[in-house]
Amino acid sequence: MSHPVFGLDHILAMVAVGLWAAVLGGRAIWALPLSFVGVMMVGFMSAVAGLALPFVEPMILVSVLALGLAVALSLRLPVSAAAGIVGVFALFHGHAHGDELGSAGALAFGAGFAVSTALLHAVGVGLALAAGRITASSKVLQGLGWATALGGLWVIVAG
Repeated sequence: MSHPVFGLDHILAMVAVGLWAAVLGGRAIWALPLSFVGVMMVGFMSAVAGLALPFVEPMILVSVLALGLAVALSLRLPVSAAAGIVGVFALFHGHAHGDELGSAGALAFGAGFAVSTALLHAVGVGLALAAGRITASSKVLQGLGWATALGGLWVIVAG
């Protein structure tokens, strides 16, 4: 369960999925996180099976920046399109987790990071809902989005 919380890029992306889901509202609140976790597990299994996926790390870095911008700009897309976007990014995140399996058991490792990822999505949704109680909630959410995007840019430059 600890794996996703040790990488700033993963934390920022997972929380941003929850934030964007809350920005979109309605069924997006469960559809985006569910899409992410489901496709992430496909990426994980593909890595464990030895299937190569190009540009894994660059796509993870792009995901942080893109998801942060989606929140900052309050990007309104149909839920299916937004779920598709987070799914594409999830494939790369999952593949990275599979590449980092090491000597851990795949089942326990996969279940652990799936739960951690879902919890980080819930943190994003929770932050957005808490911001909704603040009078300038859209500004707070936009600020969180910009902070995520800048964090992603920092990880790209620092990496």
